[in-house]
Amino acid sequence: MHNKRGFLLFIATVALGACSEAPISSTPLPPETGMVSAADPRAAEAGMAILRQGGSATDAAIAVMLALTVVEPQSSGIGGGGFYLHADAAGRVETLDGRESAPAAATPEWFLDQAGTATPFMQAVMSGLSIGVPGNMSLAAEAHERHGRLPWADLFAPAIALARDGWELTPRGAQFLTSARNRAALQPEGLALFYTEAGEPKPVGTRMTNPQLADTLERLARDGAAAFYRGTQAETMAGVIAAATPPMRLETGGMTAEDVAGYEAKWREPVCGAYRVYRICGMGPPSSGATTVLAILAQLEPFNMTALGPGSPTAWHLFAESQRLAYADREAYLADGDFVAVPVAGLTDPAYLAARATLIAPDRRMAAVTAGVPAGIAAIQPDGNEPVENGTSHFVVVDSAGNTVTYTSTIEGSFGSGYMFGGFYLNNELTDFSMAPEIDGMAVANRVEGGKRPRSSMAPTLVFGPDGDLRIAIGAAGGATIPVQVAKALIGVLDWNLTAQDAIALPGLYSPGDAITVEADSPLLTMQPALEALGHTVAARGLPFKANAVEFRDGHWLGAADPRSEGVALGQ
Repeated sequence: MHNKRGFLLFIATVALGACSEAPISSTPLPPETGMVSAADPRAAEAGMAILRQGGSATDAAIAVMLALTVVEPQSSGIGGGGFYLHADAAGRVETLDGRESAPAAATPEWFLDQAGTATPFMQAVMSGLSIGVPGNMSLAAEAHERHGRLPWADLFAPAIALARDGWELTPRGAQFLTSARNRAALQPEGLALFYTEAGEPKPVGTRMTNPQLADTLERLARDGAAAFYRGTQAETMAGVIAAATPPMRLETGGMTAEDVAGYEAKWREPVCGAYRVYRICGMGPPSSGATTVLAILAQLEPFNMTALGPGSPTAWHLFAESQRLAYADREAYLADGDFVAVPVAGLTDPAYLAARATLIAPDRRMAAVTAGVPAGIAAIQPDGNEPVENGTSHFVVVDSAGNTVTYTSTIEGSFGSGYMFGGFYLNNELTDFSMAPEIDGMAVANRVEGGKRPRSSMAPTLVFGPDGDLRIAIGAAGGATIPVQVAKALIGVLDWNLTAQDAIALPGLYSPGDAITVEADSPLLTMQPALEALGHTVAARGLPFKANAVEFRDGHWLGAADPRSEGVALGQ
């Protein structure tokens, strides 16, 4: 790699400047040991506790998800949903869709008033209009039935202990209590749990307990996931959501106990493709993650990213241009494949992506970008919806048998809808749908429909080397930036030979449309003049990056956690 000294200084600057507090990273571990990477140390330790008891990667991942419900309530939990990827030691990949669903009575006009005007976004978020049937508990039950080793109830023990005995409020948690107060304190339960009698966020270091959540978790541990979807709890939860729904929509029907009882996580075919000598697998629709990550990477394959290196403005220009092409297709075609004919095969076809790559020039910006014409397209329309997803968390687990789980869990925005039930926050995932059912007379692919699952940016990803062995498992939080974070890290690992830790720590550049956003206060800002000379409009702002990974490198497992977060990687 050219200019090695400058490159090392660049990496050091990123690692030190991205966050005031470096993550706890694990030392390299032999392949027969287990590892957990998660966005919160208490959740990572919950997963490790399960691995030490002989649990599988799936068992540990479920324990992490449950613990995050307690210690990272702003980001994920049992009130939301997720996507789960599992790979065994032989490289067989399975994917499970636990994305939330709209009530059966929802129509394409769900977010429109009687005059046909869209409900203001935050007004929709903080109402029953935004709350989908949570999918994480169904996902956990399905995954445990197929790949669990320990008894179901054992997986709840770490989370119950945290909720009952207490956990300390972290700086990141306190920050969200300030920035998202309108949602965190929307109801008396949230106000009492997280704020002082004077209405101020409880200070960093406060020992928090959530007895109501502990009771909920104990009931689910004892009675199984069915207790979440059927019976008194499900009926009461549906009533809470319906009561928060505007009367106009309740005239045609809101959330019902039947909607909750009818929810099922779905096993789906993985979406896999190639980048150079690597096999890359991800989650298909309703996720846009796999197709977008694969497109960004495959469109860069004609270019020698290794020779350019991370210090090259040309490399970042090419990365930005590939994003523009990939996101144009994402906006046009991605939605719930049970409702829309999503052209996954066409979007991931190597010949199609090679043709898209010819539109990218190393010495100038494309004047305009439109969606391509992959095989299998239907008459649908992009919606232009780009929600900011701060209520998301990603975690990766590897067990001693070589099984790997990469799992992204979300409640959509910070503290979801703001509505609480059973000690946890309910999601606002339905605002990931388009608010407009059609544009210029054409139906929008991601419009609301009864039972449909909204499009997601979540991109849990598995990468296998030419020998068929797992190279890296990765994913991220951060809304529509998620596929970019994953693709950037994979370029760092596969093209620039960085560790996953250094690749995740690289500064970010996000370009889904006609302008580039460069991560504020990052070394990439020094490249702004060069990027502008290539024709780009460049602005700097904070970006919601938070990635986690485990990689197999030089015969050892090595964990990675984003230095912008409080995440850690722990090993046995």
